[in-house]
Amino acid sequence: VQLQASGGGLVQAGESLKLSCAASGSIHSWSDFAWYRQGPGKQRELVAKMGTGGNTDYQDSVKGRFTVSRDMDRNTFNLQMNNLQPTDTAVYYCNAEHWEETAPRSYGWAPYWGQGTLVTVSS
Repeated sequence: VQLQASGGGLVQAGESLKLSCAASGSIHSWSDFAWYRQGPGKQRELVAKMGTGGNTDYQDSVKGRFTVSRDMDRNTFNLQMNNLQPTDTAVYYCNAEHWEETAPRSYGWAPYWGQGTLVTVSS
């Protein structure tokens, strides 16, 4: 069971990037999809999230620029980032919960993290 993030890179201010997080197994066994980021010298922070029902929430600094979505056919969830700014420079991590056996004969949601993908925005 794993999450695999991809799509980071170096762009100039005002450009766009799309991050993807590939979930192993069926996307239906995953819930509470989220993207976090950790900038240089900063703590990890929540950027965007999507609940199982499709409801979304965003950090104020990215509202109107970032969009989180799911692709059920490709078993991925994505973060479309438009009008990127140097302050968006960070390592981006995907996060979600997987339904699995957490103890003998006991099932629940277990959190997983992708490995992180670096986004660098130059001015």
